[in-house]
Amino acid sequence: MPNQRQPIQLIQAKGRKHLTKDEIEHRHNTEIQPQTEGIKPPSYLSKEQKKRFRTVAKDLQALEIMGKTDCDALARYVVVESIFEEASKELQKPEVIADPQLYFSAVMALEKAFKMCRAAANDLGLSISSRCKLVVPKAPEKKTENKFSRFDRTG
Repeated sequence: MPNQRQPIQLIQAKGRKHLTKDEIEHRHNTEIQPQTEGIKPPSYLSKEQKKRFRTVAKDLQALEIMGKTDCDALARYVVVESIFEEASKELQKPEVIADPQLYFSAVMALEKAFKMCRAAANDLGLSISSRCKLVVPKAPEKKTENKFSRFDRTG
């Protein structure tokens, strides 16, 4: 099974594969770039969820990994995140803590919300491991130092 196709910038940053200028240009021209214009929260989100949507969308756009087609995925993440927050609040209520059956059902709801939230976060690159797969590292700057400068006795 072949490996997943990597962006040309990542291949160049790794420096392991030698490609001709034509191959590099062809790969660069055929790579899909996210369309960052027109990103807005869907209408079914609440006011607080829309605010969270805009915050996360702004961060993902700065990383150059979110496009217009990712709006629904981000909206699902925001919805599940709010469900997780509500389940966390429910679990802290004294009447839930006192009743073992209510407590167990609240823990199960929290666990389900956590799993859904984590899956959605991984799809969007909101976890460290998934972001490392999506974000292309910047290549280190090459020094333009003369190879004989270390023998220079003037400085």
